[in-house]
Amino acid sequence: MSPAKTSATFAVLIGGIHVMWSAFVALGWAQPSMDFIFRLHMVSLDFVVQPFDAATALILVAITAIIGALFGYCMAIIWNRLHRA
Repeated sequence: MSPAKTSATFAVLIGGIHVMWSAFVALGWAQPSMDFIFRLHMVSLDFVVQPFDAATALILVAITAIIGALFGYCMAIIWNRLHRA
């Protein structure tokens, strides 16, 4: 398993999820989505989605992509060590 390719894959996956979340916030769909999911889990919490801020969204996506890349890299290294022939 290529650590570089796995790192890039996880960066795109985790960063992409947060791009979608940022789009939900920008479109005003985040709060209803959270409320719906919490109700499905029979949980009542008073979380409030803040107004969309492009700079904050970019930071969110960058940080989560970096974390995804680190996770993917470490996973590939561990996988390769555990699956040596």
